[in-house]
Amino acid sequence: MSLLIRDVPVTERPRERLLQNGAAVLTNQEIIAILLRTGTKKESVIELAGKVLAHFDGLPLLKEATIEELCEIDGIGMAKAVELSAAMELGRRIHNMQTGERYAIRSPEDVSNLVMEDMRFLKQEHFVCLYLNTKNQVIFRHTVFIGSLNASIVHPREVFKEALRRSSASIICLHNHPSGDPTPSREDIDVTKRLYEAGRVLGIELLDHIIIGDRTFISLKEQGHVG
Repeated sequence: MSLLIRDVPVTERPRERLLQNGAAVLTNQEIIAILLRTGTKKESVIELAGKVLAHFDGLPLLKEATIEELCEIDGIGMAKAVELSAAMELGRRIHNMQTGERYAIRSPEDVSNLVMEDMRFLKQEHFVCLYLNTKNQVIFRHTVFIGSLNASIVHPREVFKEALRRSSASIICLHNHPSGDPTPSREDIDVTKRLYEAGRVLGIELLDHIIIGDRTFISLKEQGHVG
């Protein structure tokens, strides 16, 4: 027989634990249970939350789940799916927020810290540009295109158009490898050299091109392909 939430000791219920000790002590399952609010006739909200996590094999895939995919889970209707989706989007927006002090880039590690959690789970390649001011602070971030990297697609015009609009002093380009292996391809290197030369002509320096893998990255500048 399924254990209902009312059968759980009050001090062990997710909401009560949050109120007593703060959200940081809760497990992922307990946080999802709070978002779901109620279970079903067959299972408690805790069990339903566990089923959601198991369905997506943890948070990384759950983060990218669509409403339709959430509704495939027995016990998750449209309302619960919408609530989960909205909560995940709010988390993304908070993570991407910039404080009053703009984020400064001093090293490839700084770039990785800024984008790693956003980009390492992406299933397609995203080519992104960071536009910097004279203090190497990020003033704008722009996804130039999504898809396999190709010199004919990554046109300098599209990359530097935003730099000119924003009066950027320099730019940093980056893209992810969905395989998780950041080893650069010949195409990656050729695109980098092409963008570097275009930046020299425009007076907007390409500082680096960074490839994001799964918790790892490679700087093409450090490998000698920039400059």
